[in-house]
Amino acid sequence: MSSELPNEEDSRSLIRKEFVGPPVAARLPTPPRTKETIAEKNASVAPLNPRHWRGLAQIVGFFGLIVILIFATNAMINVGLRHITTCDFGVSNRVMTGRINAEILITGSSRALTHYDSRVIQKITGRQTFNIGLNGSQTDMQLALFKAYLNHNVKPKLVVNNLDLFSFVTSHEIYDPAQYMPYLKEEAFYHAICRVYPDAWKWKYLPLYGYLVEDNLFKWLLGVKGFLGFQGKEDRFQGFLPRHTTWTGDFKKFRDAHPEGVKFDIEPQGVRDLTELVQICRQQGIAIMFVYSPEYAEMQMLERNRREIFARFREICNRFNVPLWDYSESPLCQSRTNFYNSQHLNAEGAEAFSTDLALRLAGSGLLPPTKGGTK
Repeated sequence: MSSELPNEEDSRSLIRKEFVGPPVAARLPTPPRTKETIAEKNASVAPLNPRHWRGLAQIVGFFGLIVILIFATNAMINVGLRHITTCDFGVSNRVMTGRINAEILITGSSRALTHYDSRVIQKITGRQTFNIGLNGSQTDMQLALFKAYLNHNVKPKLVVNNLDLFSFVTSHEIYDPAQYMPYLKEEAFYHAICRVYPDAWKWKYLPLYGYLVEDNLFKWLLGVKGFLGFQGKEDRFQGFLPRHTTWTGDFKKFRDAHPEGVKFDIEPQGVRDLTELVQICRQQGIAIMFVYSPEYAEMQMLERNRREIFARFREICNRFNVPLWDYSESPLCQSRTNFYNSQHLNAEGAEAFSTDLALRLAGSGLLPPTKGGTK
């Protein structure tokens, strides 16, 4: 038992700790730091090696150079694309720089692009004609291009808008987004794109992001070539894109894949977009007409809600007094020799259709009189 009890020395130590406190020396206040003691301490710290500063500066400079190169490359591509004078970018650049100013303006999708030969229409009507049909587009993007056109060009006398069975379907993805990259400062484009891709702000504000992430067709290469002064071979004629192609086997594959036919949606936003196109023309005093250009007859039989869609077309036309010329019953629709697939006329079919349209247009009274008083 005696081993469990603290000895006398331990007892005194415990009493001191409990009641007396630490030794006197430990309780003395720390002497104030004088200038001399601070200087002595600072002198004991080794200064940073100048080589360390140089290394840090090199790292910062390296990353700064990368950032500069990224911004410079993005600017080079955009400048190059905006200086292309041929093909699709050539048309876009003419729109954005106000170098079209047509009296008759053709709008719509790829069917507008390949069906309306501007040269033929201009020759017959005597009015300057240009085609801004947009490949792979829905009405919302066509509307955005039309708004951009009006921002930079003299307003046309007449807009000929080509209709499709999918005119009331809005964009759920955008075909070839890179075609819009150099023009994202154009509010009409940017707003329309953001409605489809909410993160499109990255295309506009993060250099090279759009080209690296969205440019599946490598259009940025055209920008590099354009910056160096190289131009592609011209394939557009007053905006019109002729297709010198014979009938392909695409329609048979399509028909076999859809034995029950196809149905196209009528989306409320699509109706609003087409209506807005008409309203803009009305507000600016521009005559507008709708045309449903030729479509292969066998394809028409596969379209299950064709009547419903045309009823919506006519409702808009009646509300705003817009003419609708429907070429669904045209003899051109009966022969495959006029088409390269069920939806698109080839160059020969487009010439025949454009001739018929222009002749009707010249005698229709839809074109406002010229300054000299003639139509």
